[in-house]
Amino acid sequence: MIHIAICDDEKFFREQIKEILKQYMDDKGYPLEIDTFCSGIEFIEQGIEMVKYKIIFLDIYMEQLDGMMTAKEIRKRSKEMFIVFITACIQCVFEGYKVDAVRYILKNDGSMAASIYECMDAILEKMNYQAPRVRFDFREGAKKVSLEHILYIESKLHKLEVYIMEDQLEKYTLLGTLNKLEAFLKGDGFLRVHQSFLVNMRFIKRISRYKAVFRRGRNEEMEVNIPRARYNNVEEHFISYRASMEI
Repeated sequence: MIHIAICDDEKFFREQIKEILKQYMDDKGYPLEIDTFCSGIEFIEQGIEMVKYKIIFLDIYMEQLDGMMTAKEIRKRSKEMFIVFITACIQCVFEGYKVDAVRYILKNDGSMAASIYECMDAILEKMNYQAPRVRFDFREGAKKVSLEHILYIESKLHKLEVYIMEDQLEKYTLLGTLNKLEAFLKGDGFLRVHQSFLVNMRFIKRISRYKAVFRRGRNEEMEVNIPRARYNNVEEHFISYRASMEI
């Protein structure tokens, strides 16, 4: 199943693109799951849930958070998602290189359906080249995982619980110590905010007042207390990470 998001503040175009993609699915036989969003903010506020989408069709001109800024926020959390800009104007095409957009498709164009078909063919061909995965020997079975899909790891009762976004947030268990896993993931955007928590910084919303706050889902936030002795180091690493992710 390939998860696709459509993000456009105009309902007419959301529905039009969705119908074209449904027709593509029927014609080509690829199973697609399509969700629509009426703003960039609505999409970004999903937290870890956003990384389940392989493709996003993104309107450039939206209020509050336009498509280009939404794409930049996406890239802070995921390098794997295919971004397709849908626009009434092609003038921003060069900006798209900064966020690695795969296509610009014009609205109100007689060839929009054909352009979406061609775009989907190209993306699905690229998907044959698997993004790097890390193999984990979970108690539930060995599994290769994209690090972008791990929200956090918690040490609990002499085992590690690893929370991974698939179709939904799933928990896997792993034998070992958090110290060893922290060393293994060093340099991959994970931060030890507590003796028992190793968190993916891509999805930390804020660090303040001795707490790390991150989104588990669209309407769910989670807080982890940061010990005073660890706080300054955690805050420093998080600020440095955020600065490095600015595009």
